[in-house]
Amino acid sequence: MLQAIGLTSRPRRHLPPLVDDLTFEARPGAVTALLGDEGSGKTTALRLMLELEPGRGVTYFRGRPLHRIPHPSREVGVLLGDVPGNPARTVRGQLRMLCAAAGVPAARADAVLEVVGIAGLRDERLGSLSLGMDRRVALAAALLADPCTLLLDQPCAGLSPRDRGWMHTLLRGHAALGGAVLFTTDDAKEAARSADRVVSIDRGRLVADQDAAEFARTRLRPRVAVRTPHAARLADVLNREARAGQRPVEIVEEAGNRLAVFGSSCAEVGEAAFRHGVLVHQLADETGDTREPAAAVPAARTGSGGGDATAAPATQAAGPATAAAGAAGADAGRPAAAAAGTWPGADRRPASAVRRVGGPLRPLRYELLRVFGTAAPALTAAAVVCVSAVLAVLLARAGHGPRHRVLAGWPELLPLPPAALGAGLLGALAFGEEYRYPALAADRGTVPRRLGLLAAKLGVGAALALGLGALAVAGDAAAVQLVFGGGPLRTPEHWAVPAASWAGLLVGCAWAGILASGVFRSATAGIAAVLAVPVGVVPLLREVLHGPSAYPVAGLAARLRSLAWAQWPPEADRMVTGALRVMAQPVGAALALSLMVLLCAYGFTGLRSRVRW
Repeated sequence: MLQAIGLTSRPRRHLPPLVDDLTFEARPGAVTALLGDEGSGKTTALRLMLELEPGRGVTYFRGRPLHRIPHPSREVGVLLGDVPGNPARTVRGQLRMLCAAAGVPAARADAVLEVVGIAGLRDERLGSLSLGMDRRVALAAALLADPCTLLLDQPCAGLSPRDRGWMHTLLRGHAALGGAVLFTTDDAKEAARSADRVVSIDRGRLVADQDAAEFARTRLRPRVAVRTPHAARLADVLNREARAGQRPVEIVEEAGNRLAVFGSSCAEVGEAAFRHGVLVHQLADETGDTREPAAAVPAARTGSGGGDATAAPATQAAGPATAAAGAAGADAGRPAAAAAGTWPGADRRPASAVRRVGGPLRPLRYELLRVFGTAAPALTAAAVVCVSAVLAVLLARAGHGPRHRVLAGWPELLPLPPAALGAGLLGALAFGEEYRYPALAADRGTVPRRLGLLAAKLGVGAALALGLGALAVAGDAAAVQLVFGGGPLRTPEHWAVPAASWAGLLVGCAWAGILASGVFRSATAGIAAVLAVPVGVVPLLREVLHGPSAYPVAGLAARLRSLAWAQWPPEADRMVTGALRVMAQPVGAALALSLMVLLCAYGFTGLRSRVRW
């Protein structure tokens, strides 16, 4: 049961709100159409229901508002706009990533692909799909968590008649299991033909809430449907008789030797055809379009080892049916009471705001699927290794570069080595792709700021950065060894401190890219933040730290060892001293300072966007 009560969007400047005091319901076991012309507020109403739009009013899903449902995607399946996802990602990879976000097994992706009839396209890229296949993928994403309620915005826009029939058959099957279906449309005939109930709105206000049969009888033009092999001849006969009798009759020729006659009756059309000897195959009164029977929804296989289902909607198990049946009796009558003002709390109409809640229920699996779902990591690693190897060979040939710069492929002219730039790029894509191609479901907000998601991105980003650094060093050493032999590179006596410094630089660049792209919602901003450390922050710190210190910090490692609860071995003093020496360097200090500032900014923006109820 979906109950929308007093939905009112935030008024625009000098203009009325797009949605104004809208109250209606969508019952379980039925398909409800939200009908209105373009600009009437249909999409805004859906966004208000999902708490994605600021305004007033409340929407109950089986008696609970969305922000009080622990896992919204398991209660509401949403289709808003096109498929949200990187065009380079495969269909199966996109759905498996959304499975991790919804907390359902990855095998569910293959099951819903069978349900929507595109199992053969699982390895196709999202960017190569046609509009009809794109809509099927979007519907598969909405069905992933087996929701009780479906909210679909213009699901049949631009589809062929065959795809429209398939879509409405699937929605009808979901409703037959006890689920509630609400879709928006601007086609009155489609609403009358495909829905059980039609809610009409105009300029954001409720116009009518009717059964489909009553809507067709009162809102659509009655007509006579005629099927004849002599359609042109019968149309000419009817036009001549209408002019002779001075009757206003409109005749529309349709495909398949069909005529739609407005302003007449079956008796008049049949008598005219009989008088002129025109063969008629079909003659019926109608109040809307008639279509060919929709193609049967393909059967699907549930799970990995189960049997065949009888129809596609049955693969959703009994979730919508059992869940909706338990709440149908308790929720009956609420919207009517609320409209009359007798329901407790109906007159308060709590304010709603853009939600920043949700997030993947399995963030680490989600992030791994997001990273390796495209070729970006492999291409970045290949470019970094090639460029770094060339620079290492050039530095070794010049002969005046330090050994650590040769291994890192880091000339003095570059602000950062190629490996650090690659780590920063992969880090910037972590949040940059989320904002450019929002993969998370539409009912979760733009990109949720959850600590679990941030921790997963930081962990995966650090692992990628370290792997990229190891590949770059190994590639540089191999290239120099191959070209010059072992001369330019001698085995270092103390390798731990340079290795720690190298790892810290790479991880710091990756984290700077992640945090900056999360704060500024752009991958470009993440890359700019990485480059700003050596270009802008390092010179500033050098100016601040220039000159001798009045109080030296010699012996700090020994004093730290005396304060520790567990006494570490004396050999660890060298490690601590090395780490402090790295942090004291301008690049290390600038990177640490930048990370602290970005982390505080990320936390501030997350707290500022938190919704208070």
